[in-house]
Amino acid sequence: MTAKIIPIIMAGGKGTRLWPLSRASAPKQFIQFVGEQTLFQSTLSRVSDRALYAAPIVITNEDFRFLVAEQARELGVELSGILLEPAGRNTAPAVAAAAAFAAGKFGEDAVLQVLASDHEITAGEVYFEAIRIAQETALSGKLVTFGIKPTEPATGYGYIEIGERLATGACDVKRFIEKPALPDAQKMVAAGGFAWNSGIFMFKVAQVLREMNRFAPEVEKAARAAVAKAASDLDFIRLDAEAFSASPDISVDYAIMEKTANAAVVPSSFTWSDLGSWDAVWKLGTRDAAGNVATGKATLVNTKNSLVMSRTSHLAVQGLDGVAVIASEDAVYVGRLDDSQNVGALVKQLAAAQATAALTETHPTSYRPWGGYTSVLNGDRFQVKRLFVSPGKKLSLQKHHHRSEHWICVKGTAEVTIGDEVRIVRENESVYIPQGEVHRLANPGKIILEMIEVQTGSYLGEDDIIRITDEFGRN
Repeated sequence: MTAKIIPIIMAGGKGTRLWPLSRASAPKQFIQFVGEQTLFQSTLSRVSDRALYAAPIVITNEDFRFLVAEQARELGVELSGILLEPAGRNTAPAVAAAAAFAAGKFGEDAVLQVLASDHEITAGEVYFEAIRIAQETALSGKLVTFGIKPTEPATGYGYIEIGERLATGACDVKRFIEKPALPDAQKMVAAGGFAWNSGIFMFKVAQVLREMNRFAPEVEKAARAAVAKAASDLDFIRLDAEAFSASPDISVDYAIMEKTANAAVVPSSFTWSDLGSWDAVWKLGTRDAAGNVATGKATLVNTKNSLVMSRTSHLAVQGLDGVAVIASEDAVYVGRLDDSQNVGALVKQLAAAQATAALTETHPTSYRPWGGYTSVLNGDRFQVKRLFVSPGKKLSLQKHHHRSEHWICVKGTAEVTIGDEVRIVRENESVYIPQGEVHRLANPGKIILEMIEVQTGSYLGEDDIIRITDEFGRN
């Protein structure tokens, strides 16, 4: 019987190509675009067959650790570990660290599958046949990548030239090709024998660490040291900051895949997208008779081939063709779908201006290990938030030096601690927390708790929180 595959899920990216929904603090892998799950949860679901896969290892960063844990918990998915990167160092150091961790937990003969957490994939019969071929090829000693049969001359993906067929059904890799200009992409698609580089990999632990040691020794050395000196923190494994930060900033493709003589590719035609633009989201959506994809509150008149998404306000779009109109709680993007690959340039311009820089970093909704909050209204000496607390969760026991708070329960039942008193606050009831008073909010119920919080005071920053006790280790 073949041993189970160990999934390595990369969930630390902070991309903003799907701005304004995706921000540095709330990236696309944790957002629900299509279907009922976030992209990260869809990735977890694809590796949920315990006859084929062991419990996954997730590698992410400090900012997203509780999002990872909570979204896995919502699906009831057990994880083999959550590794926290102390610094961003691209995919090669992350893969090397995950491989070194897996070596200690599963042994060096274990087969790893490296997956991005922000790809949209149709995991049907074709997909799992590709997984079977890749596993057999990895067991033979190859470093395997997955090549997707092109459906168009896309310029947003790298390409792989496919070589001779191997006994396992995979093929040798002739060469990797950077994201091409349109004429080059058209030639490759017309000629055949080329595939999109999906960024999905499969290889044995020992093999990938050996190739790292040969072609990127500083990466391999830093990864092993970061794991050896790692510290446990609640359900997380903190990689050693000094050791990990010593690694070069380099991708898996550059570090080993383009240099090794053992690279193989599994060409396949399963539906795959890295959702790198609004155009890609539109292509994957369910289109109406006019070619439109619309979600949220939207009315479309004489409009076709467009993507309209609203998280808050009602969008009315009239007389347009081939556009993306995306509304978050605090920003709206309007642009042509065929130009949506260039949203990154727009985000850089926003980030460079003091008045708009925050729009690229922070999101009105922030997630915490207990739930989260949405900023509703800000003014001079006051702000209004919507708090949402998951069943059985509680905030830290805390106090504030510069503000008082009013809490109004709008859904569920709250357990509120103020000083030495603990009281129950039900829907349509409110409570007042004086400035400087020790307090705590908890949800003892079975449904999500929603509170409206009105803060008043001379300073309302998030750093005016003095935690006295906290079950998430944030004291």
